[in-house]
Amino acid sequence: MAAPPARLAAATANLLGKVMRGGVADLRPVPRVLIDHGPNRSVYRLTSGGQAPDGPPVLLVPPLAAPALCFDLRRGCSLAEHLVDGGRRTYLVDYGTVAFSDRRLGIEHWIEEVLPRAIRRVSEDSGGQGVHLVSWCLGGIFSLLTTADQPDLPIESVVTVASPFDFTAIPLVAPFRPLVDLTGGHLLTPFYRVLGGAPSYLVSRVFRATGLHKEITKPLAILKNLDDRDYLAQIEAVDHFMDNMAAYPGRTFGQLYHRFFRANDLAEGSVDLNGRMISLSRVKVPTLIVAGENDTIAPRAAVERLTGLLENAPEVRFETAPGGHLGVLTGRKARGTTWRYIDDFHAAQL
Repeated sequence: MAAPPARLAAATANLLGKVMRGGVADLRPVPRVLIDHGPNRSVYRLTSGGQAPDGPPVLLVPPLAAPALCFDLRRGCSLAEHLVDGGRRTYLVDYGTVAFSDRRLGIEHWIEEVLPRAIRRVSEDSGGQGVHLVSWCLGGIFSLLTTADQPDLPIESVVTVASPFDFTAIPLVAPFRPLVDLTGGHLLTPFYRVLGGAPSYLVSRVFRATGLHKEITKPLAILKNLDDRDYLAQIEAVDHFMDNMAAYPGRTFGQLYHRFFRANDLAEGSVDLNGRMISLSRVKVPTLIVAGENDTIAPRAAVERLTGLLENAPEVRFETAPGGHLGVLTGRKARGTTWRYIDDFHAAQL
């Protein structure tokens, strides 16, 4: 432990940084070049001033509603930066903002149009190589549904981090099930239809509520760790992430609510999207599944269910790592756990 004078000096410097410079976190994004653009789709090639990238490309796939900066939270704690600095050809798909005019877009829009086009463009940009998908939360569900639905896509492997496939195993939603059943599933239907989906401000508040105890104790935690610059930077970066939440389109939210939450279709390995049945048994690429040890949104049991659904994948790895829903992807401990799992998994595919 640092001596008291050293801690005092560090705390003073950090306090000045927060007051005079607006914070201590380096929120500069990894440099990027736009290589493709379309409805709800901007595809970027991430760049570095260091060594030239090598090997097959990695495409980072975010969920809906959460900003794509989940993969690039801050300098020093950015999976995107880690991959680029490691010499990987790294790409990111960003869905942009969701407007009221997008309310009729369903899940099939992302798995039939957005992701396939992004994957093909990344493959083309990297000389026709197969693409390795790295996804978080709902992005993992979309990635696997896309892989199952379009086996001709140049997909080499899939990594899912904190992606729930059994919604009955999520304690947070368990209390609402009796009310949902009592109302025949129409508890939320009028609201998302009127609003055109789930607005960004509501998504942000719900996400914060899942870690309410941390929100309440945050001021005390900041004071207690005022000398720890990395700790303070992480809090600032997470707050920045929360402030940039996007909305869910109405039809997509309805499908998530009725097909995933109410019917729990994913737990059985298949889902009916607008009369189109997609089965995860059609996934035939190596898959890494990572669950957060302290994740209340996608707890281990909800994530681990996927291991029994990929019966035709040549390899299925399951790992756990410290952290909550966001922390398992880009928390400070993820640097030595989740990121290492991804590196090792990709190395085995080469």
